[in-house]
Amino acid sequence: MIPQVKLSRLVDRYAALESQLAAGMAGSDYARLSKEHAELAPVVRAAETYRALLREQADADALASDPSADSELRGMAEEERATLKERLANIERELQLQLLPKDAADASSAIVEVRAGTGGDEAALFAGDLLQMYQRYAQLQGWKAELMSVSENDLGGVKEAVLDVQGRGAFAKLKFESGVHRVQRVPVTEAGGRIHTSAATVAVLPEAEDVDVQIDDKDLRIDVFRASGAGGQHVNKTESAVRITHLPTGIFVAQQTEKSQHKNKAQAMKLLKAKLYEIERERVDSARASERKGMVGSGDRSERIRTYNFPQARVTDHRINLTLYKLDRILAGDDLGEIVDALVAEDQANRLAALSNEDGA
Repeated sequence: MIPQVKLSRLVDRYAALESQLAAGMAGSDYARLSKEHAELAPVVRAAETYRALLREQADADALASDPSADSELRGMAEEERATLKERLANIERELQLQLLPKDAADASSAIVEVRAGTGGDEAALFAGDLLQMYQRYAQLQGWKAELMSVSENDLGGVKEAVLDVQGRGAFAKLKFESGVHRVQRVPVTEAGGRIHTSAATVAVLPEAEDVDVQIDDKDLRIDVFRASGAGGQHVNKTESAVRITHLPTGIFVAQQTEKSQHKNKAQAMKLLKAKLYEIERERVDSARASERKGMVGSGDRSERIRTYNFPQARVTDHRINLTLYKLDRILAGDDLGEIVDALVAEDQANRLAALSNEDGA
């Protein structure tokens, strides 16, 4: 049973937010309250449904146990009680999930960094496969995915790439992709047909909004330079590439994908804010920081969250012992959602169990 007092507080808070927003305000306060209002909306809708079902259940209970009522009506009330019991169980679980302590960044868009790890050229080719997998998965989710930067090797593999995934809730799903991904296959560069093991690392950062991170201009050093690599003669003529250094932390980001210095600066600021936001999130949540360090790792073969085995067409996620024999469809992005959904469900189950243990303590 969901505590009614807790539901009342949430409904009251939602109503107060609506009043404040309707009264009008500007700047960061409006953005902050709007964000909270949007996060509470589905909880309040579920709470209203839950309360309505409880009232219907009370009415059905009263009618079913009323000796003066017509027997046919009592029979109908009994049937309705069974239906209501099932509906209440479903909405109660939905509410329990809604009421779980949330990662404040879950509703955010995401920035996905993919880097080749152990394995040389083959690792870079695999990193390229992962990048395409995330691009396709994002498309299937209705999100917008744009490359912020990419560095390729001579074989067309990806040494490192940064993908901007725009879509509400993208981080909530993609954050479980952070870690070391291992591949076992015969490299295109291998003449003897031997199976090699390579690795690539993935780091997923929530995209920071202005309300999440505020940066003082005096804390930034902005350098412009000529872009290098693919791009034709343009790269040799204009200083369109941008490097931004955050002086207090020493973190720097560089962007040269766009031909416009202005666009490169905007992209670099977006990436810098995401990195600073993640540092702040780790600072206030040491448990999560430890978890992320353990997941992201260094790209070494011994630190892995998932293995893609080509000879067996098998993908295994080691965190939840899930094995699927549909490697092609997963790596193509079409069935990646099966693994993502299983990881989300496992995370929710673990948090519900932890909450139940706390309540029972």
